[in-house]
This record gives sequence, C-alpha cells and structure tokens, in this order.
Amino acid sequence: MSYQPSYQSTTTSTLAIVSLVFGILTWLLLPFIGAIVAIVCGHLARSEIRRAPAGTVVEGNGMAIAGLVLGYVHLAFAVLAVLVIIGVLFLSVGTFWH
Repeated sequence: MSYQPSYQSTTTSTLAIVSLVFGILTWLLLPFIGAIVAIVCGHLARSEIRRAPAGTVVEGNGMAIAGLVLGYVHLAFAVLAVLVIIGVLFLSVGTFWH
C-alpha cells in the first residue's frame, strides 16, 4: 500500500502585492492616488484570501494589511494637512481685514 501525501495549492495574492507596493509608493511618488489604490486592493485581497476555495491556500494577508495601514495613514495625514491649511487660511483672512 502506498501513501500519497495531500498537497495544498499555495499562491500569494496578486492584489496583496499590489496593495503593499502602492502603499509604499504613496509615501514616495503617488501621494493621493497611491493611497486609494492601496486601500482598494488591500480590501479586495483580504476578501480573496478569506474566500479561497477549499484545498487552496492564498497567502498575503500581512501584505494586504500593511498596504491598508500605509494607505489609511497617508489619507489621514492628507486630510489633517488640508484641515490645517484651511484653518490657517481662514485665520489669516480674518486678521488681514482687522
């Protein structure tokens, strides 16, 4: 009697890799667009990993989370910067007329 080990098909999610790459690029080259791509691809990758068919293992959850964190943190800083700029503009206009 021969024993056949069962092999699971293992792949890495392409969307997770894209999310991580754009998460890094958002801090270097693509400020706003990179963050949006990283967030969308990160959520899609996590969904793909959770919904993998039985018998297949899709890796890349850590990369997807890293891309999500990089994208969301960049967006938070961008929103904060816009709010600060708007606040400074309104304060400077108010003091200009007095």
